[in-house]
Amino acid sequence: MAHLGSCFCGAVKVEVAGAPEAMGYCHCSSCRSWSGGPVNAFSLWKPEAVRIASGAEYVATFQKSELSQRQYCSKCGGHLMTNHPPIGLVDVFASTIPTLAFIPGVHVNYAETVMPMRDGLLKLKDFPAELGGSGEIIAE
Repeated sequence: MAHLGSCFCGAVKVEVAGAPEAMGYCHCSSCRSWSGGPVNAFSLWKPEAVRIASGAEYVATFQKSELSQRQYCSKCGGHLMTNHPPIGLVDVFASTIPTLAFIPGVHVNYAETVMPMRDGLLKLKDFPAELGGSGEIIAE
């Protein structure tokens, strides 16, 4: 199954195919600052499952750290996705893909939260161990 999403103005269309590797919430200060909210809803995909369907000429990239290459529309500033080369995944903002059923499974970087969420989901201090984090669980 494929899903089509776009930036805020619609100039850039993003297509994802298949199912995401994971969905959840990130509470780190970088994601909060970038998203403009107290928490960022993510969907993680293998790079080959994500493509720019149209408007590639408007895609700009900002890289603050080795972990994240944040992509946005240079026409409207709308956020699109974040490439994470060290972990081999692409985070397509959940809100960018309106037809994707967002089913979160985890909270990452919960040690940095500014908005505690009591939803029964697993809450990790940072990242899962298999992605280079401690894998430490924070009790609700």
